[in-house]
Parts: sequence; C-alpha cells; structure tokens
Amino acid sequence: MQTQSAIFDEIAKLMTEAAGAADGVRREAETAMKSQLQRLIADMDFVPREEFDAVRDMARTAREENAALKVRIAALEEKTGV
Repeated sequence: MQTQSAIFDEIAKLMTEAAGAADGVRREAETAMKSQLQRLIADMDFVPREEFDAVRDMARTAREENAALKVRIAALEEKTGV
C-alpha cells in the first residue's frame, strides 16, 4: 500500500509541475502576442478619433451645402429656362 501511495504522490507532483509549466508557457505566449500586436498597431497609420470626427463633420457639412446648391441651381435653371 505504501508504494502505491508514493507512486500516486509522484504522479500528482508531476501533474502539478506540468500544469505550472503549461501556465508559464501560456503567460509567455500571451505576453509575446500582446507585444507583437502593440508593435503592429503602432506601425499602422491609424487616425486619431478626434481627426476622424472632424473629417466626418466636414463631410456632413459639405453634403448639406451640396444639397442646398443643387436646389439653387435647379431654381436658377428653371428661371433661365435651361
């Protein structure tokens, strides 16, 4: 009975060490992937949110002005008979 207990103790110890090693590998892989993603994002030419919002507002204003100008042109063409 004593030898089986020692064998089970050794197996449990090995399993615990393997789980710890696997967790360490997982953490290391996670850290490496995060680092790679941060480098990739830093290398990309992303636009800051403030600039995106400013350009979006400018486009909206330009569309509104274009719509108003179309109405004015149509009225002028109607007036001149073109």
